[in-house]
Amino acid sequence: MSPGLMPSLTPLPVLIPLLAAALTLIVGRKPRVQQIASVVALTAMVVVSGMLLYLADRDGMAALQIGNWDSPIGITLVVDRLSAAMLLVSSIVLLAVLAYAVGQGISDGAERQPTSIFQPTYLILSAGVSIAFLAGDLFNLFVGFEVLLGASFVLLTLGASADRVRAGVSYVMVSMVSSLIFLTGIALAYAATGTLNLAHMAVRIGDVPLGTRGAIYAVLLVAFGIKAAAFPLSNWLPDSYPTAPAPVTAVFAGLLTKVGVYAIIRTHTLLFPGGQFENVLLICGLLTMLVGILGAIAQSDIKRLLSFTLVSHIGYLMFGIGLNTAAGLAGTIFYVAHHILVQTTLFLVVGLIERQAGSASLSRLGGLLAASPALAVLFGIPALNLGGIPPLSGFIGKTALLQAGAADGGVLAWVLVAGSVVTSLLTLYVMARVWSKAFWRPREQAPEGNLADAAPSALIDESTDVEFGDRADVGRMPRLMVIPTVALLGVGLALTAFAGPILGIADRAAAELDNRTTYLETVLGPLSTAQDGGQR
Repeated sequence: MSPGLMPSLTPLPVLIPLLAAALTLIVGRKPRVQQIASVVALTAMVVVSGMLLYLADRDGMAALQIGNWDSPIGITLVVDRLSAAMLLVSSIVLLAVLAYAVGQGISDGAERQPTSIFQPTYLILSAGVSIAFLAGDLFNLFVGFEVLLGASFVLLTLGASADRVRAGVSYVMVSMVSSLIFLTGIALAYAATGTLNLAHMAVRIGDVPLGTRGAIYAVLLVAFGIKAAAFPLSNWLPDSYPTAPAPVTAVFAGLLTKVGVYAIIRTHTLLFPGGQFENVLLICGLLTMLVGILGAIAQSDIKRLLSFTLVSHIGYLMFGIGLNTAAGLAGTIFYVAHHILVQTTLFLVVGLIERQAGSASLSRLGGLLAASPALAVLFGIPALNLGGIPPLSGFIGKTALLQAGAADGGVLAWVLVAGSVVTSLLTLYVMARVWSKAFWRPREQAPEGNLADAAPSALIDESTDVEFGDRADVGRMPRLMVIPTVALLGVGLALTAFAGPILGIADRAAAELDNRTTYLETVLGPLSTAQDGGQR
């Protein structure tokens, strides 16, 4: 692969899903053709993203000027190690969740799973995620957010049940507020610097008064903090995600908040590297960890419980960003990849639990270990990984962050180290609680396990069908839902097996972020080095 190949590949993560979305709309009356086109498109995204990461790590970053307009006037797409890694992990997750959704749709039938609208909307969501990761200017970062959020509104309310519509309304309102705040930040940044190109803005923002610069950063942090679900801007998430279908909840939990985290990383390292708001990020990280995991302890529904653990572990990412060191950023990059994979896997497993037992409520669950040892393994491994049990990737990522905090040596950094350890132990407690109640105890001992109107129990003897609505397969896990879950679990374990090389990529990505000169020269040319305000 030649160095000239990278610019040619750069727009494909956006173009492939958009073209596939158009195709799936055209063939809306042919669900099987839709499914094939969607799977092929996202498989191609995985291949292209893998090639981009390989090239970015081997040859360095590259910028593509859309329409051949010179930067900073035109639209710029930038691929570096961070954006390529995020593209690869997100495309893997998107493919696995789509395959899971196809399996669920085939099993449930078109009446229960409206695949004609699901497939194109899901592909548009995929394109929005890619736009956000590749955007070289604030406005197109905003466009990426809006594309994926517009698609997420549709996915969140699939089926139009009362609970989903209610959650969708809440999600829409929060997202609109976040978007308005983001637009305000864009307007302030343009007024202060006269540009929206991130590299050009990085050159000019050094001449902006410190107070104005801080105000711009504060507005952008609030907008991105809402999207990332960082405390105190995270209350919307546990009420929005659990009501959606299992595949939608899984992809939301795995990806959408990480796009907000990516935006914080990019703006913090490129536009505001001088140390402003580092303590704010650290304090928010600590509170996000503790409030999230304490909320998880109080839950009896596994989906809500996992939603709170999702919030909690965003705190680890804020911790690494707030340290503002190469080691902290490297730990954050590795932990982002780990958390996307593990959190998505857990939500997919919960979808299997609902199918196996008819419920995700701990008050009704029990006996799943005897009913389905395979399901117990599928839940147990990512649960231990989320809790940070060695030698799994959760332990490796947390160790990297703790070492970065200890190397910082500040009082607040040590407080975060202690908070991280406490949060990890409480996460392990929460996962053990789910295991003991849902898998270990007999179902008869569950408080609502013997209710007459309870959902059907898990079946040990699969030769007997139990009717559940219009579906006669409760107690059975469709193969096309299990295979993607196992595959995603395997990718998570590969993150452990190849932790050394992956941490090497994370270290190089962090060094690239820590020294923004390469980014400025790639986008603007060699003259940008002399124009750099010398903040880093």
